[in-house]
Amino acid sequence: MNKLKRISKVFESAEEISIDDSSRLIIMSDVHRGDGGWTDAFSNNQNLYFAALFHYYHENYTYIELGDGDELWKNKKLSTIIYEYSHVYWLLSKFFNDDRLYLIYGNHDMVKRDDQFVRNNLYQYYDEREKINIPLFENIKLHEGLVLKHRVTGQKTLLIHGHQVSFLDYELWRLSRFLVRYLWRPLESFGVNDPTSTSKNYDKKDAVEKTLIEWVKREKHLLIAGHTHRPMFPEVGEPQYFNDGSSVHPRCITGIEIADGNITLVKWDIKTKNNGTMFIGREVLAGPRKLKDYIYQQ
Repeated sequence: MNKLKRISKVFESAEEISIDDSSRLIIMSDVHRGDGGWTDAFSNNQNLYFAALFHYYHENYTYIELGDGDELWKNKKLSTIIYEYSHVYWLLSKFFNDDRLYLIYGNHDMVKRDDQFVRNNLYQYYDEREKINIPLFENIKLHEGLVLKHRVTGQKTLLIHGHQVSFLDYELWRLSRFLVRYLWRPLESFGVNDPTSTSKNYDKKDAVEKTLIEWVKREKHLLIAGHTHRPMFPEVGEPQYFNDGSSVHPRCITGIEIADGNITLVKWDIKTKNNGTMFIGREVLAGPRKLKDYIYQQ
């Protein structure tokens, strides 16, 4: 199937979420929660991520994860990841219980597209200490994409991971997973990076972004993706392709907020006060811009 048609198929079949200028959403992706080992890219930023999510929970945001939330190429069992980051899953479960959680799967957690896997691994988890199953995300639905539709303007925004435009990461994802799990993960322990990874290969990043931008130009809808780990925030009048970045940047995490009718690219990192005290803080990288300013004039 043509790459652009594949994106359009996701757009046409995606569940729609109604929003308005009072809505508050935080969109993040590529968290790559792992097992806490040497190759767990998330471990260094786990405190940044937890602090950011804690803020968004108490500020009444809905959390939307745009894929690759869990690193299931390097790791075989989701239960190992949940055990390692039980505090994160506790907080995510609070979003879920308040009907403020949406999960999209990416290439590194493509197994979540299987309903049976979701039932077995996300509905509940096994508590090793208590020796019982604990409810987690009971009856949750995983998505390949979502569409935000503004109640007043009718503006539609496609949320998608972005791996759909990569042959190796979509059609051949099982082969890619095998290579990462049994070749590149051991080599990563010795400092060797995976050259096939979109996040570490600038040519692949450019190719993915070019295709996503081509879809935006053709379909005239705003699109927010992840996958490349490269944050993108266009100016008004430019092709409306946004990217939320990732939670595995060195020393920071990034995300896209849609709140009070605005869209903003933000980062969270460790900052220092004049007295030398360190704290985790939010910083605006781009925006805010009025979401309605990005409406295409048909």
